[in-house]
Amino acid sequence: MTAIASTTGTASPDAPATDASSTPYTFEEKRKRIFAIFAASSGNLVEWFDFYVYAFCAIYFAPAFFPKSDPTAQLLNTAGVFAAGFLMRPIGGWIFGRLADRKGRKTSMVVSVTMMCVGSLVIACLPTYASIGAAAPVLLLAARLLQGLSVGGEYGTTATYMSEVAMRGQRGFFSSFQYVTLIGGQLLAVVVVVVLQQFLDDAELKSWGWRIPFVLGAVAAVVALMLRRSLTETASTQTRAAKGAGTMGELFRHHKRAFFMVLGYTAGGSLIFYTFTTYMQKYLVNSAGMSIKTASNVMTACLFIYMCMQPLFGALSDRIGRRSNMLLFGALGALITVPVLTSLQNVTSPLLAGILIVVALAVVSFYTSISGIVKAEMFPPEVRALGVGLSYAVGNAIFGGSAEYVALGLKSIGHESYFYWYVTAMMVVVFAVSLMLPRRATYLHHDK
Repeated sequence: MTAIASTTGTASPDAPATDASSTPYTFEEKRKRIFAIFAASSGNLVEWFDFYVYAFCAIYFAPAFFPKSDPTAQLLNTAGVFAAGFLMRPIGGWIFGRLADRKGRKTSMVVSVTMMCVGSLVIACLPTYASIGAAAPVLLLAARLLQGLSVGGEYGTTATYMSEVAMRGQRGFFSSFQYVTLIGGQLLAVVVVVVLQQFLDDAELKSWGWRIPFVLGAVAAVVALMLRRSLTETASTQTRAAKGAGTMGELFRHHKRAFFMVLGYTAGGSLIFYTFTTYMQKYLVNSAGMSIKTASNVMTACLFIYMCMQPLFGALSDRIGRRSNMLLFGALGALITVPVLTSLQNVTSPLLAGILIVVALAVVSFYTSISGIVKAEMFPPEVRALGVGLSYAVGNAIFGGSAEYVALGLKSIGHESYFYWYVTAMMVVVFAVSLMLPRRATYLHHDK
């Protein structure tokens, strides 16, 4: 595969188009860029499948590692390990962001998917508490930390690569495929669990069936690794060799404001995203009283619709601008969170529950469809992967990773509704930060 010229730069957002940036793409250039999006996305799908399988299988393996009689206590323990994986994300964002800015996006993506493969394989083979006692949850935590490190590096590097390889004027549309595959990873995890539920009873799933998805994830990661090895690098040799490339000093010396803006809207975006995706299955079971199978079926349908929304909202941002997308996200998110979660708590119809969740996910799509590109447009190429990855990882670790734990914790003390208002408050923060976003791309040429 021949080189794909990067369209990134540091020109003023109001500068007139240059000849290079206004020349139409040839058919061959379009083909190469679309293939690159596919190859990068496939690895992204596998990484997130491996990461989310934990959340969707937790109901089954929680007793094997945390043998307590109270189901909520077991879920709290597994949610704590889930959150611990998120705490590794800032470290992963820093390590892999630096690697991507100094050694190349391709190298970083290959290493991250390899680490995810190892983490999934370890979890699949772990002995239970009954076999090795307290060492079992400790080893589970260690494997989860490795996965968190991997995913911490995955997001920033993939977002950077896809924003750089996407065709100008359609960057919102093509970059949205990062979340198509991220959600697709969740969806695939749910589908695998639903299929297993059809062939195995609860006792078999709790005994050994929960291991199957982790094995599948490890195998799929090998395929993704092969695809990523075929990718063409988008970061130029000059950019990678630049003084301060991939360093914290350069990032905070010249791009501190961009870093904290991304951190601000990532905090709210991650919190509401995990509330209506990974936590929602447990919410439907624990709070709405649905069976595990019914909740899984509802979430499968909702995630599929949500996944299909991403390119539509990404294309919308190409027309109305990223800033408008983000303002709509913050405003609508603040308005609908409490009504939707309150209604879901008392819903009895799976169909009505699905409709309410889809409405919420449509609002979240204003953010997730452009999550990568809106961040990438705020940093120059020499610190782009580090800036995107680290700011996202910090906000995601603190607010996204703790979503389940905070929700379950408040429920355990009888104040579940406090969580709804917490999410709403963070949406107000997103709206306030979005008001400060530039109206046009700062570092990716001639795109809104």
